[in-house]
Amino acid sequence: MSGNTILRVDSSITGENSVSRQITTRIVEQQLAARPDAQVIDRDLVADPIAHLTLDQFADASVLDEFLAADTVVVGAPMYNFTLPSQLKAWIDRLAVNGRTFRYTAEGKPEGLAGPKRVIIALSRGGYYGTEQGNADFEHLESYLKAFFGFIGIVPEFVRADGINLGPEVKAKSVEQALRDVDLLAA
Repeated sequence: MSGNTILRVDSSITGENSVSRQITTRIVEQQLAARPDAQVIDRDLVADPIAHLTLDQFADASVLDEFLAADTVVVGAPMYNFTLPSQLKAWIDRLAVNGRTFRYTAEGKPEGLAGPKRVIIALSRGGYYGTEQGNADFEHLESYLKAFFGFIGIVPEFVRADGINLGPEVKAKSVEQALRDVDLLAA
């Protein structure tokens, strides 16, 4: 993998019913329309799970190498219990490697080394997590992913589908809006 590679990472356990997978599909289609020669690497963290991090597995660099080789990464991130699925966390745990994706400066400040790389994250959340709903303190998905990717030197882009558990009409409108938002992304 090098040059024109799109890495698609899905972590939803709901299969064909997954909103985040619908969005990652549209994002990849949009990216391929602009770059038809791109190679797509699919990593389904449910169908082919990565074991949770242990000291023995820490040295396995294949997941990190796959991430670093891709120039665009599309991540499907549903919110489970106010944060990311454990499958996605196991993948992320392989990306934070001192000297490869970040380093500490002489002053002890972290410096990201993984950019420039485009990361587009498809969020799906059952409710609304803004300050206007009074639920902002429960939102640990987007905030975590923004902080993590920022730590390794990447400013991620987000496409959001919120309120998907608030009834079929709300879900349909939210998914429709998210898919329109994908179409607004620069290819």
